[in-house]
Amino acid sequence: MSKIEWTEKTWNPVTGCIKVSPGCKHCYAETMSRRLKAMGAPGYDNGFKLSLLPERLNQPTLRKKPTMYFVNSMSDLFQDGIPTDFIDQLMDVIRNTPQHTYQILTKRSANMRSYFASREVPDNAWLGVSVEDKKYGKPRIKDLAAIKAKTRFISAEPLLEDLGVIPLKGISWVIVGGESGKGARPMKEAWAVSVKDQCLKKNVNFFFKQWGAWGEDGLHRSKSANGRELQGKIWGMLPA
Repeated sequence: MSKIEWTEKTWNPVTGCIKVSPGCKHCYAETMSRRLKAMGAPGYDNGFKLSLLPERLNQPTLRKKPTMYFVNSMSDLFQDGIPTDFIDQLMDVIRNTPQHTYQILTKRSANMRSYFASREVPDNAWLGVSVEDKKYGKPRIKDLAAIKAKTRFISAEPLLEDLGVIPLKGISWVIVGGESGKGARPMKEAWAVSVKDQCLKKNVNFFFKQWGAWGEDGLHRSKSANGRELQGKIWGMLPA
């Protein structure tokens, strides 16, 4: 099972990525890839360089139990360099395993929008974009809104600033989280509360993942010590 609070398992037929915006600065997947390469783990021979792993495409078909999969937790499915026919194969797996739900999160929203301009989104695929700030993150919401998908979501993690008014029309779910690990940047309570309040007002599911390395009180400590309560409550809402 995955240690990521908002999913059950990860599925990584692609590994490796290139940084494109401030949210990538302390990428956990890059750090983990280096560790896995040092350990000799399959699929990480190239470290964090883009690698296609077609032998992993059929993994969800071997599992009958309905499962929530986070697709490419160690990469970005819509980054440049991934052939369209590879994405097509991945989408076929999703369509052929309707018992599962797939969460696809990207920072390359324009590429995702272009891909689905001529293709239907499987009903069991949730499409999401990373929104860490206004400059880079919020334009991705416009691309996401232009895609005809049953379930759309926003991941505001790491949340690096106040996002202001968020266009939530057509959005089913919003995740908020602070940054953890070496060099983590603090998240202010007011930023997270603003997102939460907007979600509740618009009847959008809100999920608070973590404070990360900086607590609600602004003090630096372990991620586990800071916990995941926001205003004294655990927020773990999910789309139906």
